[in-house]
Amino acid sequence: KLHYNQDFQMQNDSVKTGHILLIDDEENLRLTFELFLKRAGYHPVMGVSNFEDAIEAVKTHDFDLIISDIVLKGASGIDLLREIKEMGKKCPVVMITGYPNIDTAAEAVRLGAFDYLPKPVKKDALLKVVALALEKRDLQEEQRRFEAEKEKSRVYQETILRSVREIIITVSPELRIFDMNDMARDWSKSFMPEMAIGIPLLELAGSLGKALHMDAEKVQQTRHEIKEHRVEWQRGDKRGVLSITAAPLEDDKGVFLGVVITGRDVTHLENIDRQAERHSFHGMIGKSPAMQRVFALIENVGRVDTTVLITGESGTGKELVAEALHAESSRKNRTLVKVDCASLPDELLESELFGHKKGAFTGADRDRLGRILQADGGTIFLDEIGDISPRLQLRLLRFLQERTFYPVGRDQPIQVDVRVIAATNADLKKKVQDETFREDLYFRLRVVDIILPALRERSGDIPLLAQHFLKRFKNQIEKDVTGFSDQAMELLVNHSWPGNVRELQHVVERAYVLCGSGTITSDHLPADILNVAPHVSGQERPTAPPLSTADELTQPPEGLTPDNEEQLIIETLRRTAGNKAKAARLLGIDRSTLYRKMTSYNIDPSAF
Repeated sequence: KLHYNQDFQMQNDSVKTGHILLIDDEENLRLTFELFLKRAGYHPVMGVSNFEDAIEAVKTHDFDLIISDIVLKGASGIDLLREIKEMGKKCPVVMITGYPNIDTAAEAVRLGAFDYLPKPVKKDALLKVVALALEKRDLQEEQRRFEAEKEKSRVYQETILRSVREIIITVSPELRIFDMNDMARDWSKSFMPEMAIGIPLLELAGSLGKALHMDAEKVQQTRHEIKEHRVEWQRGDKRGVLSITAAPLEDDKGVFLGVVITGRDVTHLENIDRQAERHSFHGMIGKSPAMQRVFALIENVGRVDTTVLITGESGTGKELVAEALHAESSRKNRTLVKVDCASLPDELLESELFGHKKGAFTGADRDRLGRILQADGGTIFLDEIGDISPRLQLRLLRFLQERTFYPVGRDQPIQVDVRVIAATNADLKKKVQDETFREDLYFRLRVVDIILPALRERSGDIPLLAQHFLKRFKNQIEKDVTGFSDQAMELLVNHSWPGNVRELQHVVERAYVLCGSGTITSDHLPADILNVAPHVSGQERPTAPPLSTADELTQPPEGLTPDNEEQLIIETLRRTAGNKAKAARLLGIDRSTLYRKMTSYNIDPSAF
């Protein structure tokens, strides 16, 4: 007894895995088998005596092995095998029979029995078949786990391939298309047939198809990856650039299986078509393609710390673009300093930009920080950069090159970290040709240029802008004005708008003030919008030619004299809808001179 207990304890110290069900109506035999198995370290072992209890146990437990007598009360082991098979159980079954014959054995094996043991069952034979059955069970489980992981991996890969924005095409060793993801199928419709799987790359249409074939062929020959290169594409009226990479596809033994080609659309406006159309962006309003491109360009350029030149007619919103670039940059929490270069004389502008030391010139009674130093860590916006003098152009060029400057009257340089954004409504290319603007400064400023469209080039945005300004004025002055009549809106859309968005804003403000309540109609619009002269009581309203035609704006007024200059300035500003740059050019004077004269005569440009 002592020897038995020690042997049992030793076996139990290393319990084997395996949940085993024993089915036999002979209790002594069943208990003997349980003892053999438990002493061999198998645990847990469960025993039942009849078919019904066996079926219930199989339904409620997951067994790793079932050992059953082939003769059971009310049924047979063959019936049990059928039930286990129908329930979808995968565990091995070992049958025990006292009357072995070929037919019984064949039927048992056909129904999935792992093996059968003839009675009397010897201990060694029992333990051997149990070990083999559980080993098979382990191998089957490992295979099922492997297949499940493989299927899971396949589903994950397919999901990833469907969701990635990159174009992925796999090519066979014979350079035929083997497979592609959904992005590739959708993107390649213009140069691939709908059923492209299996066709040679050589048969693909266009320069892009040719590039894909050349890349795959080179990888096939060299077995080396082809690094990114860029190919232009065109689909209808759309053009862009596709970045392509090709790499060999090999198994873990280095056997060449084909080529993987990945492509990514790197056109800088690629997301315009995919994203929801934005009608507003940092205070700018517009749904036209021209403004959508401007919005996308600001987004892309804003986060890059580079110099930007904004060009466009007066009133197109250059200052708003500068603010948007600053807001999109990493400097958005620092200062944005604005300088109107045309509003100050040359000497004052130099001091305004670079600062001065006390006593540097007459009137310099204290040190002054320049705007550039005030913008350190942030952004400086130089408006109307085209109007600065050659001497200031040189100073600004040196600052852009070295990021250092000398305040007026100081010998020690100051270094700053400033992003420069410049704007002008002048034609800087023509100024460079006329040698009134330095070519090297022009290219320093125009690292990236943003060209703003005139309002007449995006007339579809006028209703949006008009409603935007109307809402703004309602917030400032509470009036029950709800919108525009169709006729009034048609007049706004058809106007040439020489003063651009700024002029439209003033027109809507005027109409809002004149409109008592309800709807803004054509009666609330100014005469030049209506294309008629102002109405005089008791007279007809004769038609008049447009006040701001291209021919008229190219004809300068008579020369300024002390007697007529105030009237000529007012008339010219009226003709240009308050566009000071155009007015100065028509008058033949500098813009800064026009500013001074307007100040002296107390002329408000917003009145025009």
